[in-house]
Amino acid sequence: MEHLINTSVQNIKISGIRQFFNMVAHYEDVISFTIGQPDFPTPLHVKEAAKKAIDDNVTSYTHNAGFIELREAAASFVHSRYNLHYRAEDEVLVTVGASQAIDIAFRTILSAGDEVILPAPVYPGYEPVISLCGAQPVHIDTTETDFKLTAELLKKHITPNTKAIILPYPSNPTGVTLSLEELQDIATLLEKHDIFVISDEIYSELTFYGNHVSIASIPSMREKTIVINGVSKSHSMTGWRIGFLFAPAQITKHMIKVLQYSVSCASSVSQKGALAALTEGKDDALPMKREYKKRMEYAYERLVKMGFTVTKPSGAFYIFPSIKPFHHDSHEFALNLVKEAGVALTPGTAFSDYGQGYVRLSYACSMEQLKEGLDRMERYLK
Repeated sequence: MEHLINTSVQNIKISGIRQFFNMVAHYEDVISFTIGQPDFPTPLHVKEAAKKAIDDNVTSYTHNAGFIELREAAASFVHSRYNLHYRAEDEVLVTVGASQAIDIAFRTILSAGDEVILPAPVYPGYEPVISLCGAQPVHIDTTETDFKLTAELLKKHITPNTKAIILPYPSNPTGVTLSLEELQDIATLLEKHDIFVISDEIYSELTFYGNHVSIASIPSMREKTIVINGVSKSHSMTGWRIGFLFAPAQITKHMIKVLQYSVSCASSVSQKGALAALTEGKDDALPMKREYKKRMEYAYERLVKMGFTVTKPSGAFYIFPSIKPFHHDSHEFALNLVKEAGVALTPGTAFSDYGQGYVRLSYACSMEQLKEGLDRMERYLK
């Protein structure tokens, strides 16, 4: 019966990140820098709030958009942090993680034949959903602009079929982000175009230098922008599966229909945990961010000394060195590193063809693991 499966689904590949992680899982004594899983525990007040929710029998359906108090807390949080203005009652949706937020946003706005522009190398979770919608992903090579999507690059790729642009900053896999000036240049270009911007800001609280800036805070862009965020990375709550969609009411009134018919609502218990995260735990990300920055500085200096070409990250918990001084193929280099040095990195090709010649290292691990892994890499390269 497999031949009857939707051909779009048949053509989708499992994430290259997971493919490589699974491939090397049977090797012994391997230090893995492959998965973007925070190594900090979920904050205690979040766990206590969830326990209380269970004890209080808060275990039934919620509003499709989520508890109003959580939407109010989310709106307040992004207002105080990023100067974003959204009404809790009709411009904020609670989703099952940022992944479902991505899915809902695309399924709401995309039709067959549309084009979506992505800066590459890029997180692999966008392209399959775009394809399932019958739309076409259009990758822009950012390897010559420090992995930043610029207005100049963007201008060359906009066509009459362009429906949306992805701004995934701070970036997975590169860790780079865009400044206010760079975002304003993009906003100026887009003023005369009816094009959606999907701004994936899941790593916004992990910005190392200055404050995160959202393109939706630029007045001319608010009506065109769908902001995606959540508590997975900021509060080490990946398994709780709580994300957020922020958009003007004329967009959310359609997105909530897609949400309703896909999951009804996010987990009530997880929502109560997220409420504690955004109220009692507003600053939970700060100590994590300080530690990630320390690890980033250490990894950056070590990799440069080893001879890698590296663009210094400004957020998230990834670094994306070029292996071109050592090897031409990302997958071969990463596999050899596992076999001969006991270190697992993600091949750059997991993040589109434009990642060839790079590898991703996640420093969401202890400093001891990071040091040992980099020591092994240095011995291997020598």
